[in-house]
Amino acid sequence: MKVLILGSGVIGVTSAYYLAKKGFEVTVIDRQPAVGMETSFANAGQISPGYSAPWAAPGMPIKAMKWLFQRHAPLALKADFTLWQLQWTLQLLQNCTAARYSINKERMMRLAEYSRDCIDELRRDNGIAYEGRQGGTLQVFRTHKQLDAEVKDLEVLSRLGVPFEHLDPDGCVLAEPALAAVKDKLLGGLRLPHDETGDCQLFTSRLAIEAQKLGVIFRQNVAIERLITQNGQLNGVEITSEIGSETLNYARQTEMLCADQYVVALGSYSRGLLQNCGLTIPVYPVKGYSLTVPVMNIAAAPISTVMDETYKVAITRFDDRIRVGGMAELAGFDLSLNPRRRETLEMVLNGLFPNASDITKSQFWTGLRPMTPDGTPIVGRAPANFNNLWLNTGHGTLGWTMACGSGQLLADLMVGQKTAIASDDFALSRYN
Repeated sequence: MKVLILGSGVIGVTSAYYLAKKGFEVTVIDRQPAVGMETSFANAGQISPGYSAPWAAPGMPIKAMKWLFQRHAPLALKADFTLWQLQWTLQLLQNCTAARYSINKERMMRLAEYSRDCIDELRRDNGIAYEGRQGGTLQVFRTHKQLDAEVKDLEVLSRLGVPFEHLDPDGCVLAEPALAAVKDKLLGGLRLPHDETGDCQLFTSRLAIEAQKLGVIFRQNVAIERLITQNGQLNGVEITSEIGSETLNYARQTEMLCADQYVVALGSYSRGLLQNCGLTIPVYPVKGYSLTVPVMNIAAAPISTVMDETYKVAITRFDDRIRVGGMAELAGFDLSLNPRRRETLEMVLNGLFPNASDITKSQFWTGLRPMTPDGTPIVGRAPANFNNLWLNTGHGTLGWTMACGSGQLLADLMVGQKTAIASDDFALSRYN
């Protein structure tokens, strides 16, 4: 059976890999020149099931109002002058209750924990290397209010059987020795020893090679124009490919690609494409930023990932680089680099790990995370009026964390196999 996957980020590539292992004949298309070149390119580098939690949480509306007036706020709102931004924001606010938060967090952690097991198995099977570390992650707290709020998350972790360590400042230093220089700024921390880190783009590139060994075909530099539908199913995808360079003008070639089944894994761009065929999904682009800097002083650098709860910024160690990522802007599809966000990332890095890196050699990046109002991705078959269309999108800030589990889950669903975890509540139908 032929499957056409739209999107070659980490979600599209993991979907292709697991579908190919099931025996499907898979083709992946994307507008970028290589895999993992958009949201997967320079994310924070965390594989953090234990920190999987929706942005929609009790108290978030009040926090968001305060953040509007803070220079280094973790969340910012910039009107994109669309009705969709308003509608999505209202749906987000509707999920900011204790009851909804508990449901959404459990669902997210269920998929994230499963995904961590999948990547462990994948790593054992083919030895894929991506500057990964299995050293856990540490969330550090600066205020008593943050410590008090931690109690609710510990209840969920305990209920799901996720190992954790509640640490005092000395314990934080034992976990991350370089924090000794700033121990007086910390009141405590939460360490999740089973969490992991790694370079998502490197992983995506190397998994694509493994997928090709299984017969997967990747077609890059392809613009997806529209979905062609008839009588309740997709008949094909119209694409345009260009052959040429900046100095030579070649004609654009338009063609239609056909398959038996189709998977949309286009992240933030999934909604726009699906709208053209009458299907609306609640995915909004949430803009995030990162810095990548070279390590100068190993002793002053983190060992794994340290999350600063105050600014919602993660600092992750790769082999000889540090990735600093975080923040969220609701600003539509704006990909401009805001220097104020860079200032925040530099401040957090220098505040927790002074003298660890050469900030003058940093690479500043931004990407769009595809987020749903409840924080949970959409994985599964589209509504019944599209019987050969599948969705794997809306992972928000946790695409890297949930990628392998989402790909395996999708593959099991597509072959009609019993899934390893409950999967019905990942479908788009939960919004009906």
